[in-house]
Amino acid sequence: MKYLLGYDIGSSSIKASLLSIDTGRCVASVTSPKKEMEITALQPDWAEQRPERWWQEVVNATLQLRADYDFDTALIAGIGITYQMHGLVLVDKDGEVLRPAIIWCDSRAVDYGNQAFQDLGQEYCLSNFLNSPGNFTASKLKWVRENEPAIYERIHKIQLPGDYIAFKLTGQLQTTVSGLSEGVFWNFKQQAIAQELLDYYGISSALLPEVVDTFSVQGHLSAEAARELGLTAGTPISYRAGDQPNNAFSLNVLQAGEIAATAGTSGVVYGINETMTSDSRSRVNSFVHVNSTLEQPKNGVLMCMNGTGILNSWLRKVLGDIPYEDMNQLAAQAPIGSEGLTFLPFGNGAERILENRQLEAELRGLNFNQHGRVHVARAAQEGIVFALNYGVDIMRESGVQVRKVRAGNANMFLSPIFREAFVNSAGVELELFNTDAAQGAARGAGVGAGIYASTSEAFNGLERILTLEPQAQLQEQYQAAYTRWQAILNQIVPLPTTPRHVIQHAF
Repeated sequence: MKYLLGYDIGSSSIKASLLSIDTGRCVASVTSPKKEMEITALQPDWAEQRPERWWQEVVNATLQLRADYDFDTALIAGIGITYQMHGLVLVDKDGEVLRPAIIWCDSRAVDYGNQAFQDLGQEYCLSNFLNSPGNFTASKLKWVRENEPAIYERIHKIQLPGDYIAFKLTGQLQTTVSGLSEGVFWNFKQQAIAQELLDYYGISSALLPEVVDTFSVQGHLSAEAARELGLTAGTPISYRAGDQPNNAFSLNVLQAGEIAATAGTSGVVYGINETMTSDSRSRVNSFVHVNSTLEQPKNGVLMCMNGTGILNSWLRKVLGDIPYEDMNQLAAQAPIGSEGLTFLPFGNGAERILENRQLEAELRGLNFNQHGRVHVARAAQEGIVFALNYGVDIMRESGVQVRKVRAGNANMFLSPIFREAFVNSAGVELELFNTDAAQGAARGAGVGAGIYASTSEAFNGLERILTLEPQAQLQEQYQAAYTRWQAILNQIVPLPTTPRHVIQHAF
């Protein structure tokens, strides 16, 4: 039996999954550490992690995988990587990390991105980058240039989190076009590096790594890394992709009109689009999808809400570190709408769907004589779903058809209350599959290493395990609760006076 190995580099943990090529099924999976990794916030709205910690947990997960499942490491035919998007890792000429990574939910660069959006011109940015520079990786690098010049001067290359792990595996500094697009380093119209944004920020393109294809042999496991991991030197590293494009890939979401969702630390709905469109206020964002080519471009339109699983994790700690299953059972004891208790699930950095506003989480309508733990548990899950639905509404305004959504049976989608609220609030059919991000990375590695002749062959073993459809009576109740949630949000973030519209760019 031959295998494929996938790593998921998350902000909460690192997951390693071993996939059988013969059956297409996961034979072993490990998450490390058991407790969620810490996110350091030296100032409000900052979020940093040490890349060295990610690597240590990759080592720990791999060693545990070998201890749990006896397999010949020489039979691993490819290694794939998926990772938390938009993070900034800086290394010097020796490959040493210069400072903690500025990760996806860090908001320090918002003002730089907003100013670039105005100075370069909104129409120019949206027609060339399909996004505002916003709080993305390029803007974070500008922040380092302005605020930590001594560190900036020592930078040899910048990396995304997955690029750093690939570097630790192979010793090669590389990235992908999809990765460049997620950092707003990519000009869609010119199909080239976004040189005009780099020039505006005063950043040299020499800091960007070599570009390799998403599905390709990008290097081989070095002898040093093999010793640390207990694997076989020379194993090809043959796939890397950001977590949301990879989540879509893991669910076989590759064609226009197909939709994927995930609800981990953040919550995302991600739809495939073959036209170059952008939201006029950049509340949803477009990135190069994993199977995009120059001849047949495909973009992923991403709606992201930061305060998803992190709210559920925070509430779990507040309730005494009870298991998530117990929290779901608590939530099920409260009625739909939580008897008027409303949760705004923000407070984890600038929210793109709110035009990069940085709001705090709020619990509204609390009555000491009426509400208890069950209402808070349900209001939290409903608040997350309503925020996602708010973003789905924006996606629909942007021309993305959202009718059927695929998701892995993981994270918040393990909760029956969450699934029910999502389906009936958004008015969508939901399909759950027996997969996760690490398994998707393993399948991608099979494509990149040439194990599979086509992407369709990679999905042998992928099975739909549950389908949920909206129910008229439940839809009415959830819509009433969602309308109340929207009204509260609109008190804080007033509805715009300008019309919402989609911009379609003719290239």
